[in-house]
Amino acid sequence: MKHAPIKDPISFDDFAKIDIRVGLIVEVSEVAKSDKLMKLTVDFGDHQRTILAGIKQERENPKEIEGKQALFVVNLPDRKMAGEISQGMLFDIGYEDKLQPCLACPETPMPNGARAG
Repeated sequence: MKHAPIKDPISFDDFAKIDIRVGLIVEVSEVAKSDKLMKLTVDFGDHQRTILAGIKQERENPKEIEGKQALFVVNLPDRKMAGEISQGMLFDIGYEDKLQPCLACPETPMPNGARAG
């Protein structure tokens, strides 16, 4: 793997604005108008959200992540993609470096909605 350069520094205040939470992936379903996106229904403890993730071609069986906890950014504005609304972003590791991506997830079970940081 060729290591990418480290991005420009940001302030701690900028980092603190990002709301990263643990969510349980309850369901993974197809997005009809997309070759890349899958629709994740994610439980954050006090509510559920729909989050679209470009994992369809990254995994032999995208549904294999159902029932797993992962980290999500939950304070991004809603974004319409392929006719669906995404209410956050899944964190995964490896995609930017052209590696087989894997979930960023807690090492032990955590309450859904627990914050990272």
